[in-house]
Amino acid sequence: PLAMRHGRPLRVLHCPWNVAGQSTQLAAAERALGADSRCVVIAETAIGFPADECLMAKDDGLVAREIARWRLLWRAMSWADVVHFSFGQSCLVPHAFPGFTDVNFRDPVAVMRRAYARAIWLKDLPLLAAMGKRLAVTWQGDDARQHDRSLELFDTSIAAALGDSYYLPHSDAWKRRTIAAFDRNVPLHYALNPDLLHVLPKRAQFLPYASLDVAATQPVWNDADATRPLVFAHAPSHRGAKGTAHVLAAAEQLRSEGHVFRLELVEGLQREAAMTRYAQCDVVLDQLLAGWYGGLGLEAMALGKPVVAYLRESDFGGVPPAMLTEMPVINATQENIAAVMRDIIMMPRAEVIALGHRSRSFIERWHDPIAIAKRTLADYQGSVQGSQR
Repeated sequence: PLAMRHGRPLRVLHCPWNVAGQSTQLAAAERALGADSRCVVIAETAIGFPADECLMAKDDGLVAREIARWRLLWRAMSWADVVHFSFGQSCLVPHAFPGFTDVNFRDPVAVMRRAYARAIWLKDLPLLAAMGKRLAVTWQGDDARQHDRSLELFDTSIAAALGDSYYLPHSDAWKRRTIAAFDRNVPLHYALNPDLLHVLPKRAQFLPYASLDVAATQPVWNDADATRPLVFAHAPSHRGAKGTAHVLAAAEQLRSEGHVFRLELVEGLQREAAMTRYAQCDVVLDQLLAGWYGGLGLEAMALGKPVVAYLRESDFGGVPPAMLTEMPVINATQENIAAVMRDIIMMPRAEVIALGHRSRSFIERWHDPIAIAKRTLADYQGSVQGSQR
């Protein structure tokens, strides 16, 4: 019944982007439960997270992109029962922050493009709401995080580490406007990272990542030979935001102390090749600034690898207590990452492997896409415009 509407499968459109595979995998899980759920994107991402359908080729130009944008809106209007947006964007977002402060007014084309973006920006939200579509949005990270609020709320954060070199100076105000626009029109808000709940509407819910088919990912248990060097892997999509400098400094300190290990930096690879590299390691070092583990941590735990990441306890309010109780992630900060790595190096190899088994069990319990899809389908069926305000 969760996947049906008027005697036919519920039609769910996940769009307009497939960030880190979240939308594709959730759509696949909803289909497995009987819904007609599809991830349709304007353009594909570059690192191996294919959508169910892509509306433009990689090398198509601006005109093709805007045609694809309006085709996607028509699909949402004419076909979908539910429209589930991702990364804080709707179909009509030609520019995430369509202000004029950074426009070259000597370039009339640039001015016209920005005026066009400003005119249509998020206008599909009230339109689709008025048509009775059931709307949802998943916030994934930097689509909602704000520089000024991060500095107010947290001692350790991406904003504190990178200053205004990472978040655009004018982005905070636009992110707040974006969240407010979704708040007015969209009943269901999900946050994949618990820190986002500080800046999202109060009805927003923490949702575990569903970006990996855990059942199709086989764990790889490396041998327990303690005579070989322990292998750490770290895979930053952005070195500054992931705290890579602290990882490298910790590794250098430990080598100077005489510890023998390997640190593999995995960068610039397609997903399949990166997963092969993770499988060959013993421990994965995830992000040290965001306050939660990311997609890398999810992939590593599915492979049966222990994960190290910074977990910010002040964000735990929206996370199920049982999930926190079972959490196998080793908590580390930018200040103590060397000590945490040292403890792991000195740990009996059998204990490292046992922690990997705990990681795999945790993923199966908390990041099963089917279980998460049951929840989203129930939420879709229960959402009536304005009922949760």
